[in-house]
Amino acid sequence: MTAAAGQAHRRWRAREAPDGDFVLFGDGSLVVMDLLRLRPPSGSEEPRAERWQWVELLRATEWSAVNWVDVDAVLASHAHAGSRAVAGESCAHGSIGYVALTRADDEDALEWLAVSRWSNPFCEVAVDETTVTAVSTAGRVWAFPRNAPQRVVITEDLANPWRL
Repeated sequence: MTAAAGQAHRRWRAREAPDGDFVLFGDGSLVVMDLLRLRPPSGSEEPRAERWQWVELLRATEWSAVNWVDVDAVLASHAHAGSRAVAGESCAHGSIGYVALTRADDEDALEWLAVSRWSNPFCEVAVDETTVTAVSTAGRVWAFPRNAPQRVVITEDLANPWRL
């Protein structure tokens, strides 16, 4: 077991949020990832440009979110074709951003919840047939595939367009 996986397991046993970026699915499974910022090689056309790469640290098949997922503020919501995307902030974990996809029914059953320690709160969200798109207060645009949110891509940086 890697050191990162061991740390995540210890925090889980203490019923704390995993240390890292994670996606919790409605079936109780969990994917913990790390977002690595990559800089282009020297001599590139845009020397200040940054790229992001997701590295999966750990996958769990069962985990309850009852005591450690703390969603403090809803800053944006959008419904489309029976689904609702919600985005906002979790102040209890250092003002980090979250995005969730639920069914737009009486129960609002959770399909998945993504939390990113690298993100400011998310202030805009939209959902369509294939993608949940969220914009952080830092101006980064995150595209979550509806059926595989762990494959999220940061598609644009509105605050710093030269970065992508």
